[in-house]
Amino acid sequence: MKPWNVEICDVTLRDGEQTPGVAFSCKEKAEIAGMLDTIGIEVIETGFPSVSENEKLCVKTIANLGLDARICCLARAKESDLNDAIDADVDMVSIFIPTSDIHMRIKFKNRTRDQVLDSTLPLIDYAHDHGLQVRFAAEDASRTDPAFLRQVYSRAAEHGADLLSFADTVGCLTPLQMYRIMRELVSSVDRPFCAHCHNDMGCAVANTITAAEAGAYQLHTTVNGIGERSGNAALEEVLIALRMNGGVDRYVLSHLVNLSRKVEEYSGIRLPRNKPVVGELAFSHESGIHIAAILEDPHTYENFPPDLVGGERRFILGKHTGKKALEHVVASLGCELTGPQICRVLERVKKHSEEKCTITPDVLRMLIKKTKEETA
Repeated sequence: MKPWNVEICDVTLRDGEQTPGVAFSCKEKAEIAGMLDTIGIEVIETGFPSVSENEKLCVKTIANLGLDARICCLARAKESDLNDAIDADVDMVSIFIPTSDIHMRIKFKNRTRDQVLDSTLPLIDYAHDHGLQVRFAAEDASRTDPAFLRQVYSRAAEHGADLLSFADTVGCLTPLQMYRIMRELVSSVDRPFCAHCHNDMGCAVANTITAAEAGAYQLHTTVNGIGERSGNAALEEVLIALRMNGGVDRYVLSHLVNLSRKVEEYSGIRLPRNKPVVGELAFSHESGIHIAAILEDPHTYENFPPDLVGGERRFILGKHTGKKALEHVVASLGCELTGPQICRVLERVKKHSEEKCTITPDVLRMLIKKTKEETA
């Protein structure tokens, strides 16, 4: 497989922090940035310097850590915002303008489309003159008139924008829609495109991967998929899809679980137990049929091994447990049971599970002890 031509821009420290109630300290931001860099993320969007002096200090601190990743920040199409970005020592600035009719009507009032572009596009030149790479982003691009959107990107390219960003700001696209739109944009404007997807309909990861298949170069993610409203495309899910389906194997995925737990801790946003890739149940199995097969060959019921992402396989005892699974777990506890004893313990395990009791190792030891006493 020829690897997809992509890079990751992780926006956990900016868009992820815009999750209601989340605020990372500078120390926490720097630690997360370091972990992202260790994984091999190419671009880290560290914040929005114009929010506050403290935010600018946080962005500047990360920019001066000497990370391999390029450091990016967000800016409105205002010279003052660009000056804040310049002061923060970043490598790249993401200049965004609203382009949909509803956003332009609310934010630009009586200005025409041409007036908006004439006043904002020269800021690309201003940023370049101060040594910054420029990503020019169309906010609410997915609800923007297609002809106008092409005009926005074409004119931004004429001003030398290094990257053009397509934002599905309200997460309204499905994967097939994303594929058609991105394919048309990539073929119509000679600049690398970025896909920035929100998860309002649960399609952010699928839309991001589909955008990559359609030719998008820079993919935007957040750790654990945190972000405004329902969040953004989850970094861990995008990276595993790139590894398994896109032939991209340069990222150090074994740090993903630790990174996920760290962001969970610092954000206060708890992961669902069945969260793909990094959730507690991502590599947990109860079904006897499944476990029996996994004991022979894990690939029967796992698309990728847990150690690839820093996870751990777990066999959970419950209603659906089979004899082989129980024998394996009992042996792992250092216990020995006869065939009839295994069958009796299995009956008790199933009964406990149906009564909604969790079969912890201590509970299992108790059941084993009771069975041995009865059959002594």
